[in-house]
Amino acid sequence: MQIKFNSFYFQGITNDHAIPTTIKEQESISLGPNKQKPMKKKQIVHANQSNKRARLVWRKQNGDIEFASSTTVDEQALEESNFARGSTNTDLTRRKEISRLNRANRKLQLMKKRGKCQSSPSEVSNFGKPTCLCPFCNAIMWHQERSKNNTNISRPTFGLCCKEGKVKLPPLKKPPAYLQQLLMSDEKGESSNYRDNIRNYNSIFAFTSMAGQVDYEINKRGGAPYVFRLNGQNYHQIGTLLPKDSGDNSCRPKFAQLYIYDTENEVKNRMQASTSKEKKTQLDEGIVSRLLEMLDENNELVKSFRMARDRYQESDLENVRLRLIGKRSNDGRQYNLPTASEIAALIIGEETGENVGRDIIVENKDKQLQRISELHPSFMSMQYPLLFPYGEDGFRPEIKLEKTKGGEGKRNHVTMMQYYAYRIQQRLNQSVVLQTSGKLFLQFIVDAATCIEQWRLNWYRMYQGILRTELYSGLQDAIDNGDTRTDQVGKRIILPSSYNGSPRNKQQYYQDAMAICRWAGYPDLFITFTCNPKWPEIQTMLDFIPGQKPEDRPDIVNRVFLIKLNELIEDIYKNKRFGKAIAIVYTIEFQKRGLPHAHILLFLDLGDKDPSPQNIDQIISAEVPDKDADPEGYMAVENFMMHGPCGQPHYKSPCMINGKCSKHFPKMFCEETSIDEEGFPIYRRRNDGRIVEKNGVHLDSRYIVPYNRDLIVKYQAHINGEWCNKSRSIKYAFKYTQK
Repeated sequence: MQIKFNSFYFQGITNDHAIPTTIKEQESISLGPNKQKPMKKKQIVHANQSNKRARLVWRKQNGDIEFASSTTVDEQALEESNFARGSTNTDLTRRKEISRLNRANRKLQLMKKRGKCQSSPSEVSNFGKPTCLCPFCNAIMWHQERSKNNTNISRPTFGLCCKEGKVKLPPLKKPPAYLQQLLMSDEKGESSNYRDNIRNYNSIFAFTSMAGQVDYEINKRGGAPYVFRLNGQNYHQIGTLLPKDSGDNSCRPKFAQLYIYDTENEVKNRMQASTSKEKKTQLDEGIVSRLLEMLDENNELVKSFRMARDRYQESDLENVRLRLIGKRSNDGRQYNLPTASEIAALIIGEETGENVGRDIIVENKDKQLQRISELHPSFMSMQYPLLFPYGEDGFRPEIKLEKTKGGEGKRNHVTMMQYYAYRIQQRLNQSVVLQTSGKLFLQFIVDAATCIEQWRLNWYRMYQGILRTELYSGLQDAIDNGDTRTDQVGKRIILPSSYNGSPRNKQQYYQDAMAICRWAGYPDLFITFTCNPKWPEIQTMLDFIPGQKPEDRPDIVNRVFLIKLNELIEDIYKNKRFGKAIAIVYTIEFQKRGLPHAHILLFLDLGDKDPSPQNIDQIISAEVPDKDADPEGYMAVENFMMHGPCGQPHYKSPCMINGKCSKHFPKMFCEETSIDEEGFPIYRRRNDGRIVEKNGVHLDSRYIVPYNRDLIVKYQAHINGEWCNKSRSIKYAFKYTQK
């Protein structure tokens, strides 16, 4: 969330809660969760200075363009890489495009200097494809993602991928040939079957089970992109080496047991072990057999369990257990594939088999499931053998940060957030198994996010003594809630206001927003900005790996949306799109289908507060534009701002609840804009005969979602604009942005 007003700037971004976390003077800019040193305002390079020319870094030197050769992606390298595709004349096309953009930019800058142009009403935001490489980790980045404390824009550095060189992890090894073929081949058959059912294939080879409840209902609506959603507390569990001795089907081997029990019929057992509830094609027995051969040959975890199997086959020993070792002797910053002896050890006989540290003792049989620590090096490899086919180690707390010129900070070890942020980045000439695994990649990201959340909660649980400043508030909250039993109150775990999404966190920043309202007056505009997965910037990044779709890469979608949102905020705040803005409050949320959107409350200066219907009509429209006079506006409204069709003929529309549209469409025709008794505007919707055809249905202005013409044309997205200056439900507006 970000709040700007007068001399303050609040910033923070959360999943569902969007609460500001830091306060800085206006002379500096907060860097959010990175907590890096602030930079002076004069050093800030605003988004509107480079929003269409992210691929270029130019200097005033005889009017020529100069590339940042050390960090800009080399075009030839991109074409020669396994991820690029295109014709042989790509260089010529791009040089022409660069030249055209340069000429247009010089002309626009000259017009602005002469005071003849503020901005083009038909300007379209497009910052191009990512053309920068991180100089430390080689991640492919957009120029707009550079670190804010980097003053040399011709040689940008990036914090999103590796914290400007502080995080160094070994690259993932190139996958085995068969897995590479399944992931990258364009041929139908095995490859398409594998990619369509990749989560199910992974589950029959996984060593551990996932305790979170997967929401299968969300994907039952046909035609919508696939979404992986997990409910409840998530953790991984491992069972015994052998199933219980019983004749019923409930005691069939599962997960890790499949690597030891009845391996002569292993392929058949794995096919029967499939428990997915998703609609799927029949699993291919040939794919299962070849994947099994691949893992037997390459995966160190598999070799460890095969070692236990061999011991069972050699003798009739009953007291055989397996210790999964949780500590490594090697440096996590270097690529050292762990050996089977480093991963696991057999425990024979009556030796005590107690867990030590993060070690896990896998018992013989007839024991309960055991929870695997998120800090165990093999935590992710045991759950995702098809993402980590060699059994590579994952996160562990002992991985140290690299020493940089900036010196050492308070923390000298890599955090879990930094680790996974590094891992999901796409880099030239490195393995892209994660990024090409589609539905399984989505599951991995959600799993990693829940691990990070659990790690943070564990920290607050362990270090309650450090949070003694919250003690009085905690007791007061208990009294307010009616919890007066001291034995229960004393066991309460306190989440401080620094934890995003906690009750104190939301309450604190709701009060901050109300304080802004007392100072600046009622907000004037309520803007909802929704991500468009068809933005060309998203597609250009997807083109590095042929065949990918936006729903396969939520990381790219969210990165582009954040850049666009920052540009929109800059457009409103600095470029005075609606007049002088003295305060902005916004939050980022995620829809049920996974796309991000932002709710923005805008406070205008007293001189620009004009709630008259005439002024509202200049800012917000709820009518179909004239197709001949304004073709760009008409196309934008047609693509992004039409509601429905809904109603009785379309009762399956998502907005239909109990036979009625929950958004109250269609609206009534209205000749003039007015304000109702509750302070809500009734926008002008004239019956002028203009229509838009959507899904074969003719829709008029009664189905228009209110919009600002220039914004939807520039950002090519759904941007709902509402005038809210006279609304009495001001508290609801603030709660809506911080729900």
